[in-house]
Amino acid sequence: MNDIRRTILWVIFGFSLVLLWDQWQLHNGKKATFFPKPEVASTASSNASAANPATSSANALPSATAAITATPGQVPSSAPAASAAPREKIEVETDVLKLTFDTEGGSLVRNEFTQHRDLVDPNKNMVLLDQSAKRVYMAQTGLIGGNFPTHKTPMKFSGERTLKDGQNELALRFESDELNGVKLIKTYTLQRGSYVVGVKHEVVNNSNAPVSPQLYMQLVRDGNAPEGESAFYFTFTGPAIYTDAKKYNKVDFEDIEKNKAEIDKSSANGYVAMVQHYFASAWLLPEGVQRENFVRKVDTNLYAVGMITALAELAPGQSKTLSNQLFSGPQEEKVLEALTPGLDLVKDYGWLAMLSKPLYWLLDQLHSVLQNWGWAIVALVLLIKIAFYWLNAKAYASMAKMKAINPKIMEMRERLKNNPQQMQQEMMKIYREEKVNPMGGCFPIMVQIPVFIALYWVLLSSVEMRNAPWVGWIQDLSAPDPYFILPFIMTLTTLLQTALNPAPPDPMQAKLMWFMPLIFSVMFFFFPAGLVLYWITNNILSIAQQWMINTRMGVPPQFNLPKFK
Repeated sequence: MNDIRRTILWVIFGFSLVLLWDQWQLHNGKKATFFPKPEVASTASSNASAANPATSSANALPSATAAITATPGQVPSSAPAASAAPREKIEVETDVLKLTFDTEGGSLVRNEFTQHRDLVDPNKNMVLLDQSAKRVYMAQTGLIGGNFPTHKTPMKFSGERTLKDGQNELALRFESDELNGVKLIKTYTLQRGSYVVGVKHEVVNNSNAPVSPQLYMQLVRDGNAPEGESAFYFTFTGPAIYTDAKKYNKVDFEDIEKNKAEIDKSSANGYVAMVQHYFASAWLLPEGVQRENFVRKVDTNLYAVGMITALAELAPGQSKTLSNQLFSGPQEEKVLEALTPGLDLVKDYGWLAMLSKPLYWLLDQLHSVLQNWGWAIVALVLLIKIAFYWLNAKAYASMAKMKAINPKIMEMRERLKNNPQQMQQEMMKIYREEKVNPMGGCFPIMVQIPVFIALYWVLLSSVEMRNAPWVGWIQDLSAPDPYFILPFIMTLTTLLQTALNPAPPDPMQAKLMWFMPLIFSVMFFFFPAGLVLYWITNNILSIAQQWMINTRMGVPPQFNLPKFK
């Protein structure tokens, strides 16, 4: 059993070194050795517009997602240059959003959140969608199935640009010229206090023949990690598709690159999304509307996720309207749950979502009472420690017994150090006589590990922690402590807790018992303050309970200091 524990400790120790080396490489401006990030797109590629879906019929969906690339200012063959209106960027503002639309296709090319600060520069607002030298991330729609208006077709804008006081709704209209007799009109509807944009597509057939257009909606993004994102967070960035059949399916950019992405290509429900830490964008169609889902590579380091839905055949003079929604904003769980089934899954809780969701609910309830996310974290850890009080009591009682017989074990090991087989037999005999289970202190703690891992993901994934103050110098629980005070306190409490535990009889294990907390603590210097606060609270409560149980059992608390000889 000692060998198993030693192996586990060495594995954790080795993995910690890997993480530290990777972070050191990034800190020095070098490429990560073990967890490299995608190469930053060149300026030419970053400024490239997303691909234009090629013309296809309703029965040729694979070719509907084929692409040609174009740079800003160039008009693909589907949009005649002769009728191109002057291109303009339309800036629109609500109480929570600053949006930029491009009259080329009426695409949403930038959104800025006035209620959320930037991760790198807290003096700036958070920008998610963007079209610049550093970032390409846009929401586009258009028609395929013929030579129809696409997201490269010039459009005329009409509507107000600012949500005024007392006004709860703002409508923006983008109208294309006729292309082969077909006109596309997009109407965006913005609501006060909302990150959801209503999008109405009206297709008008003024030609002399029936047409069967298909509407596509796509999110186009480069493959770079969000700026300022720590390599220690292990959060997902990339496309995701949800259907009732296959549920939530994340797609790595690398799988798209290698054409290995496996998705549910046809469904009558669900959504397509682009996901990153704390934020997401998603196209939402009404339930029951048949659609074809796709992911594809558009250009160098540029990828798309989207859906295509067929519109009914339009006779000459007829029109067809389809309404849907575009969500692009913070991953606020209650908002996501209310929009469409499964959208809350873009908030990534890892493999312990079944535990994380109720923990988040409890944390949210505590916050509604305490009105401070920092104190809500402290209160939640306190409630968890109370819930596991008796399990912890058994673990610490077992440790106290081990500490009481430790002198006898050490004397025996010294006496029989040249006879390992007899040493092992004598050790088991002592355990039987003293009625001590050497693993008795491990099992109760192991039972709790999934709960604390789930809580870790709750704190890491909850956008509510961004810009949320606690006390004094901690003004953002999602960012590392600027003065490293909390990580230093966490290191001290971890070492104190280690000193209170019985020293392992094996000298190698005794050394590892001190090395591991130090390595683990170094990692926390890069972690968000909310996570460090949670760990400090857990450590302090554990020390208090261990001290109380040791005293009650007549085993005076003592500090087992390391011996590195």
